[in-house]
Amino acid sequence: MNLVYGTGLLFLLVLMELVAIRYFLQEKIPWKEIVMNLNSGHILLWIFRGLEVLAFHWLLTHFSFGWVAQWPVTLQWAFAFVAWDFCFYWLHRLHHAISFLWAVHVVHHEGEHFSLSLGIRNSWYSSLTSFPFFAGLAILGLPLEVFIVVSSVHYFIQFYNHNRIVKKSGWLEHIMITPSHHRVHHGKNPEYVDKNCGGTFVIWDKLFGTFQAERDDIAVEYGTHHPVPSENPFWANNIPFLKWLHLPLPQLRKHENQKSFFGDAFIGFGGLLLFCLLLFYIYKEPSWAGTPKLILFSIIFLATIANGGLAENKVWGAALWVACTLIFSSVFAIVFNSEPILIVIVVAIALHGLETIRRLVLRTTKGLRQQKEPSGTIAY
Repeated sequence: MNLVYGTGLLFLLVLMELVAIRYFLQEKIPWKEIVMNLNSGHILLWIFRGLEVLAFHWLLTHFSFGWVAQWPVTLQWAFAFVAWDFCFYWLHRLHHAISFLWAVHVVHHEGEHFSLSLGIRNSWYSSLTSFPFFAGLAILGLPLEVFIVVSSVHYFIQFYNHNRIVKKSGWLEHIMITPSHHRVHHGKNPEYVDKNCGGTFVIWDKLFGTFQAERDDIAVEYGTHHPVPSENPFWANNIPFLKWLHLPLPQLRKHENQKSFFGDAFIGFGGLLLFCLLLFYIYKEPSWAGTPKLILFSIIFLATIANGGLAENKVWGAALWVACTLIFSSVFAIVFNSEPILIVIVVAIALHGLETIRRLVLRTTKGLRQQKEPSGTIAY
């Protein structure tokens, strides 16, 4: 139950920042990228996070020396807070230095707009490659509940460090990884690449030579030099591995300035509704087992892929999105669960599916009409 509150708070903060970006900073919202940020890891990442916790518990149970568990509680928490951040620094730094690990982490760096939603953008597989760096804490005997709480606090700080609003943080610049320091980390400028790998404390970067302050004379250029040319999280998560293995790549083209036929804001709204369905999944997961959990997981996962297809003007994306939002989710709500909160979400996303059909019909009708126009005439 508590986990849904934390994830829901992150989602609420993302929405609040989007309002600030639009109405206070007077900037357009890059809806395609915002949705990609939210959907990049999404439900599969949630599952792998659970496996990471289970692996920590297994290691703690069978191979721990139990030393930390014997310390006073205050010392346990203090040690955990510092030691976790130290482990994260090396996790993060090596994910930039080792090609296989970079194939996992690069998804996070391909975002070209710095905002809180970028803090949610992660690879499906990030927890699988993160766990080995924290395994030592389990062997030392750090209690599982301390590990979970401390990691959650650190991840929230890292989420905050992606915010678009804060420029400089005063004296905190000397102690913590601030939004300014983390903007540097996301820069593809030669001066900024592979710098500021810390999560919470800046001391690790200063000790190990990876610190770089944000310079007033060098504006940060976000993203990577060779991003995956797709809005689809399936390709975003897997093409880096195809590149790493030197395997043939699918023929993909990403038109930077091309608006989606379905409307960028419309697709963005669908992505936000889908995230609400994820929140319901997180809410119900502890009390569910078997078929309902598997079915809802499958609906959300397929809808994530479909939303990426919508962003790329794919007919298959529209068809799959309609199936997931209008048919699968409605049947699921009727057969397995009739809680009011689920009904509200399902009705909203079903209406989105109906509007998708309407826009798809308009697209098809317009295409047929254009084919029938005689050459040399002007269609009004």
